[in-house]
Amino acid sequence: MTCTQDRFERDVANHAMTVLHEDGVYRHIRFRRPDSSCMHFDLITYPGHLVYSGDMGCYVFSRLRDMFEFFRTDRLHGKDPSKLYINRGYWSEKLVAVDGNRRQAGATEFSPEKFRQVINEYRLRWIREYRDVLDKEQRRALWEAVEDEVLRYVEDGEHAAYQHANDFLWSTNPIGQHRHGYRHGRHTYAFEDIWEHDFTEYTFHFTWCCYAIAWAIRQYDAAKEPAKEAA
Repeated sequence: MTCTQDRFERDVANHAMTVLHEDGVYRHIRFRRPDSSCMHFDLITYPGHLVYSGDMGCYVFSRLRDMFEFFRTDRLHGKDPSKLYINRGYWSEKLVAVDGNRRQAGATEFSPEKFRQVINEYRLRWIREYRDVLDKEQRRALWEAVEDEVLRYVEDGEHAAYQHANDFLWSTNPIGQHRHGYRHGRHTYAFEDIWEHDFTEYTFHFTWCCYAIAWAIRQYDAAKEPAKEAA
Protein backbone atom coordinates (compact mmCIF):
# COMPACT_ATOMS: atom_id res chain seq x y z
CA MET A 1 0.00 0.00 0.00
CA THR A 2 1.34 3.40 -1.02
CA CYS A 3 0.90 6.58 0.97
CA THR A 4 0.06 9.53 -1.25
CA GLN A 5 -0.37 13.18 -0.38
CA ASP A 6 -4.12 12.85 -0.94
CA ARG A 7 -4.30 9.92 1.47
CA PHE A 8 -2.28 11.79 4.08
CA GLU A 9 -4.39 14.94 3.80
CA ARG A 10 -7.57 12.94 4.30
CA ASP A 11 -6.08 11.48 7.47
CA VAL A 12 -5.27 14.90 8.93
CA ALA A 13 -8.22 16.88 7.55
CA ASN A 14 -9.54 17.62 11.06
CA HIS A 15 -6.25 17.88 12.93
CA ALA A 16 -5.57 20.90 15.08
CA MET A 17 -2.20 22.20 16.22
CA THR A 18 -1.36 22.72 19.88
CA VAL A 19 1.96 24.26 20.93
CA LEU A 20 2.83 22.54 24.21
CA HIS A 21 6.24 24.13 24.58
CA GLU A 22 8.32 26.63 22.65
CA ASP A 23 11.63 28.20 23.56
CA GLY A 24 13.77 28.89 20.53
CA VAL A 25 14.56 25.58 18.87
CA TYR A 26 13.13 23.72 21.87
CA ARG A 27 9.62 22.89 20.72
CA HIS A 28 6.88 20.39 21.46
CA ILE A 29 3.95 20.65 19.07
CA ARG A 30 0.97 18.28 18.89
CA PHE A 31 -1.34 17.60 15.96
CA ARG A 32 -4.53 15.65 16.55
CA ARG A 33 -8.27 15.64 16.06
CA PRO A 34 -10.11 17.44 18.85
CA ASP A 35 -12.19 14.36 19.65
CA SER A 36 -9.81 11.52 18.82
CA SER A 37 -6.19 10.42 19.06
CA CYS A 38 -6.38 8.56 15.74
CA MET A 39 -3.47 9.51 13.45
CA HIS A 40 -2.17 11.96 16.05
CA PHE A 41 1.50 12.90 16.16
CA ASP A 42 3.93 15.14 18.04
CA LEU A 43 6.94 17.02 16.73
CA ILE A 44 9.68 17.67 19.26
CA THR A 45 12.81 19.65 18.39
CA TYR A 46 15.96 20.44 20.30
CA PRO A 47 19.35 21.56 18.97
CA GLY A 48 20.33 19.33 16.07
CA HIS A 49 17.37 16.95 16.30
CA LEU A 50 13.73 16.49 15.36
CA VAL A 51 11.60 13.73 16.83
CA TYR A 52 8.39 12.56 15.18
CA SER A 53 6.25 10.44 17.50
CA GLY A 54 2.76 9.15 16.86
CA ASP A 55 0.60 6.42 15.39
CA MET A 56 3.09 5.82 12.59
CA GLY A 57 6.01 5.09 14.91
CA CYS A 58 8.89 7.17 16.18
CA TYR A 59 11.61 8.69 14.00
CA VAL A 60 14.56 10.81 15.10
CA PHE A 61 16.37 12.97 12.52
CA SER A 62 19.58 14.94 12.95
CA ARG A 63 21.20 17.45 10.59
CA LEU A 64 20.90 21.20 11.42
CA ARG A 65 20.65 23.02 14.71
CA ASP A 66 17.08 23.99 13.83
CA MET A 67 15.59 20.97 12.10
CA PHE A 68 12.53 22.95 10.99
CA GLU A 69 14.93 24.72 8.64
CA PHE A 70 16.12 21.39 7.28
CA PHE A 71 12.57 20.26 6.47
CA ARG A 72 11.41 23.53 4.91
CA THR A 73 11.88 22.19 1.37
CA ASP A 74 9.18 24.50 -0.03
CA ARG A 75 11.89 27.10 -0.48
CA LEU A 76 13.77 24.82 -2.85
CA HIS A 77 10.78 23.98 -5.02
CA GLY A 78 8.62 27.10 -4.93
CA LYS A 79 5.80 27.61 -2.49
CA ASP A 80 2.98 25.76 -4.17
CA PRO A 81 0.32 25.68 -1.44
CA SER A 82 -1.27 22.59 -2.94
CA LYS A 83 1.84 20.39 -2.84
CA LEU A 84 3.84 18.93 0.01
CA TYR A 85 7.46 18.40 -0.99
CA ILE A 86 9.18 15.44 0.60
CA ASN A 87 12.56 13.81 -0.07
CA ARG A 88 12.46 10.36 1.48
CA GLY A 89 15.87 9.36 0.18
CA TYR A 90 17.72 12.36 1.58
CA TRP A 91 15.65 12.57 4.75
CA SER A 92 16.12 8.89 5.56
CA GLU A 93 19.89 9.45 5.47
CA LYS A 94 19.45 11.81 8.44
CA LEU A 95 17.66 9.23 10.59
CA VAL A 96 19.53 8.39 13.78
CA ALA A 97 16.82 6.24 15.38
CA VAL A 98 13.66 4.43 14.30
CA ASP A 99 11.21 2.60 16.55
CA GLY A 100 8.11 1.09 14.99
CA ASN A 101 7.06 -0.85 18.11
CA ARG A 102 4.32 -3.39 17.35
CA ARG A 103 3.65 -1.76 13.98
CA GLN A 104 7.18 -2.45 12.74
CA ALA A 105 7.21 0.98 11.13
CA GLY A 106 10.74 1.13 9.84
CA ALA A 107 11.83 3.49 7.10
CA THR A 108 12.20 0.75 4.48
CA GLU A 109 10.93 -2.77 3.90
CA PHE A 110 11.41 -5.66 1.51
CA SER A 111 9.52 -5.21 -1.76
CA PRO A 112 8.28 -8.47 -3.33
CA GLU A 113 7.44 -6.51 -6.49
CA LYS A 114 11.04 -5.29 -6.93
CA PHE A 115 12.40 -8.76 -6.24
CA ARG A 116 10.03 -10.36 -8.74
CA GLN A 117 10.94 -7.74 -11.36
CA VAL A 118 14.68 -8.37 -11.05
CA ILE A 119 14.29 -12.16 -11.13
CA ASN A 120 12.17 -11.85 -14.26
CA GLU A 121 14.83 -9.64 -15.85
CA TYR A 122 17.41 -12.37 -15.25
CA ARG A 123 15.09 -14.99 -16.67
CA LEU A 124 14.31 -13.00 -19.80
CA ARG A 125 17.98 -12.20 -20.38
CA TRP A 126 18.96 -15.85 -20.10
CA ILE A 127 16.28 -16.91 -22.56
CA ARG A 128 17.19 -14.22 -25.07
CA GLU A 129 20.97 -14.34 -24.81
CA TYR A 130 21.22 -18.12 -24.94
CA ARG A 131 18.57 -18.84 -27.54
CA ASP A 132 21.27 -20.56 -29.64
CA VAL A 133 22.46 -22.59 -26.66
CA LEU A 134 19.09 -23.82 -25.39
CA ASP A 135 16.47 -25.54 -27.49
CA LYS A 136 12.76 -24.85 -27.05
CA GLU A 137 12.23 -27.52 -24.40
CA GLN A 138 15.24 -26.35 -22.41
CA ARG A 139 14.09 -22.73 -22.51
CA ARG A 140 10.70 -23.80 -21.20
CA ALA A 141 12.31 -25.92 -18.49
CA LEU A 142 14.54 -23.03 -17.37
CA TRP A 143 11.61 -20.62 -17.34
CA GLU A 144 9.50 -22.98 -15.23
CA ALA A 145 12.38 -23.79 -12.90
CA VAL A 146 12.77 -20.11 -11.99
CA GLU A 147 9.03 -19.93 -11.37
CA ASP A 148 8.87 -23.07 -9.23
CA GLU A 149 12.11 -22.70 -7.29
CA VAL A 150 12.30 -18.93 -6.75
CA LEU A 151 9.30 -16.80 -7.68
CA ARG A 152 6.75 -18.95 -5.86
CA TYR A 153 8.52 -18.11 -2.59
CA VAL A 154 8.69 -14.32 -3.01
CA GLU A 155 5.63 -13.69 -0.85
CA ASP A 156 7.13 -15.76 1.98
CA GLY A 157 9.35 -12.83 2.96
CA GLU A 158 12.78 -11.41 2.38
CA HIS A 159 14.79 -14.27 3.87
CA ALA A 160 12.94 -16.96 1.94
CA ALA A 161 13.16 -15.01 -1.32
CA TYR A 162 16.91 -14.44 -1.01
CA GLN A 163 17.56 -18.01 0.11
CA HIS A 164 15.75 -19.61 -2.81
CA ALA A 165 17.37 -17.25 -5.30
CA ASN A 166 20.81 -17.96 -3.83
CA ASP A 167 20.20 -21.72 -3.93
CA PHE A 168 18.90 -21.73 -7.49
CA LEU A 169 21.05 -23.69 -9.95
CA TRP A 170 19.88 -24.97 -13.31
CA SER A 171 21.91 -26.68 -15.98
CA THR A 172 21.39 -28.43 -19.28
CA ASN A 173 23.41 -31.18 -17.67
CA PRO A 174 21.96 -31.74 -14.15
CA ILE A 175 24.53 -34.38 -13.27
CA GLY A 176 27.41 -32.05 -14.08
CA GLN A 177 26.05 -28.90 -12.47
CA HIS A 178 28.60 -26.29 -11.56
CA ARG A 179 27.90 -22.76 -10.33
CA HIS A 180 30.39 -21.01 -12.62
CA GLY A 181 29.64 -20.93 -16.33
CA TYR A 182 30.33 -23.89 -18.58
CA ARG A 183 31.13 -27.40 -17.44
CA HIS A 184 31.63 -30.23 -19.91
CA GLY A 185 30.09 -28.09 -22.66
CA ARG A 186 26.89 -27.46 -20.71
CA HIS A 187 25.67 -24.11 -19.46
CA THR A 188 24.71 -23.41 -15.85
CA TYR A 189 22.35 -20.67 -14.68
CA ALA A 190 22.50 -19.12 -11.20
CA PHE A 191 21.76 -15.74 -9.60
CA GLU A 192 25.40 -15.06 -8.79
CA ASP A 193 25.12 -11.32 -7.96
CA ILE A 194 21.62 -11.20 -6.51
CA TRP A 195 22.90 -9.57 -3.30
CA GLU A 196 24.02 -6.50 -5.23
CA HIS A 197 20.43 -5.44 -5.92
CA ASP A 198 18.31 -3.24 -3.67
CA PHE A 199 14.93 -4.83 -3.05
CA THR A 200 13.65 -2.32 -0.53
CA GLU A 201 11.07 0.43 -0.72
CA TYR A 202 9.99 3.14 1.71
CA THR A 203 7.27 2.03 4.08
CA PHE A 204 3.80 3.50 4.21
CA HIS A 205 4.49 4.64 7.77
CA PHE A 206 7.72 6.47 6.94
CA THR A 207 6.18 8.13 3.89
CA TRP A 208 3.23 9.25 6.01
CA CYS A 209 5.67 10.60 8.57
CA CYS A 210 7.50 12.61 5.89
CA TYR A 211 4.27 14.16 4.71
CA ALA A 212 3.36 14.86 8.33
CA ILE A 213 6.58 16.75 9.00
CA ALA A 214 6.30 18.85 5.84
CA TRP A 215 2.63 19.59 6.50
CA ALA A 216 3.10 20.31 10.21
CA ILE A 217 5.91 22.81 9.63
CA ARG A 218 3.76 24.54 7.04
CA GLN A 219 0.93 24.80 9.61
CA TYR A 220 3.34 26.10 12.20
CA ASP A 221 4.79 28.71 9.85
CA ALA A 222 1.31 29.85 8.81
CA ALA A 223 0.33 30.33 12.45
CA LYS A 224 3.45 32.43 13.03
CA GLU A 225 2.97 34.64 9.97
CA PRO A 226 0.58 37.20 11.56
CA ALA A 227 3.03 37.82 14.38
CA LYS A 228 5.87 38.34 11.89
CA GLU A 229 3.81 40.81 9.88
CA ALA A 230 2.84 42.74 13.01
CA ALA A 231 6.47 43.03 14.05
